[in-house]
Amino acid sequence: MTEEYSPAVKVYPTENLGKYSIMDMLKYFEEHGAMRVSDLHIKVGAPPAYRIDGDLVKLKGPSVTPEIAKQLIFPLLKEHSIKKLQTDHSVDCSYRMGSLQFRINIFRENDGLAAAIRALALDVPPIEKIGFANTIWEDILNLKAGLVLLTGITGAGKSTTIASLIGRISEKTACRIITVEDPIEYILPQKYSIISQREVGRDVKSFHDGLKEMMREDPDVIFVGEMRDAETIAMTLMAAETGHLVFSTLHTRDVTGSITRILDYFPEGRQAEVRNQLSLGLAYVVSQKLIPRKNGQGRVIAMEILNNTYAVANLVRTGKIEQIYSQLQTRTRNRPDEKMITLEKHLAMLVKQGDIDLLEAQKWANDTKAFVDCMQRD
Repeated sequence: MTEEYSPAVKVYPTENLGKYSIMDMLKYFEEHGAMRVSDLHIKVGAPPAYRIDGDLVKLKGPSVTPEIAKQLIFPLLKEHSIKKLQTDHSVDCSYRMGSLQFRINIFRENDGLAAAIRALALDVPPIEKIGFANTIWEDILNLKAGLVLLTGITGAGKSTTIASLIGRISEKTACRIITVEDPIEYILPQKYSIISQREVGRDVKSFHDGLKEMMREDPDVIFVGEMRDAETIAMTLMAAETGHLVFSTLHTRDVTGSITRILDYFPEGRQAEVRNQLSLGLAYVVSQKLIPRKNGQGRVIAMEILNNTYAVANLVRTGKIEQIYSQLQTRTRNRPDEKMITLEKHLAMLVKQGDIDLLEAQKWANDTKAFVDCMQRD
């Protein structure tokens, strides 16, 4: 990397704080915490902006020029990533600084270069601090096989929840854990387990290739960073069916939408087969959202949790996905074959505990009427 693209070179003239380098901008995450300041956006034609407690806040300063964008973004890229950006017009990578790991997407758009930089703390939070709606995490940790899906919109904390679960498994079980990620987000420490983390593009060509190779690598626990296509989904379901504990993510807003999304990846002629696979291999779906706290200090997780009980599996197998929500509403007792909850009920719990504001909760609910009903119950 040339001197011109050093991360310490101060290139962006802020209004009150002098010139900033990309290193100065990344240090802001350390100072305020990755749970509060989640992202930094850099793009030509606008000032750099942080996402703080879910809202974008622009730095006070001029719009980024093409040259400033290059001087802020290129220090984060290795030589092969710069070449990939030039040929593919987009690149995913990671960057480590101090106590934080950054997940970065660089892309070209109408005005020129742009970057979305997400901060992830190197220290994975303990599972007790994640904010589960109930004690379902204890049952997940005791699983020997099955698919555990973490779903939610981008920035909902899915990777953090999975890292916390896998980290705890590593602490308590002598097993072989292999991940395929794009890019690697949390560096999982070697504890009682042996962990191998593979990055798409660097260590393996694709999620599909990583899964195919994994079947010869004697894994007990598998983490597939994202189920992006029918091939990856089919292999993930097969891994769950054949005696592996598999974690993965989907970008969907609720539990039923997650199951529908999986089925939608396949043509009509294969859907009955996939429904059957899903009914047998699925263990849990946890759909989560990050809601701003009432006191303005960070965000709290609201969850919707599906336990694939015999009744739920039957609904999946027969394609009656629309009836699953009633299972979430009624199978809520604190016993291993239930422990389900709707997002609306968890939001209502958080409001009653004083964690989030009523209007904020209403805004994030998937079903406003169901949320109002939950608020009216004791």
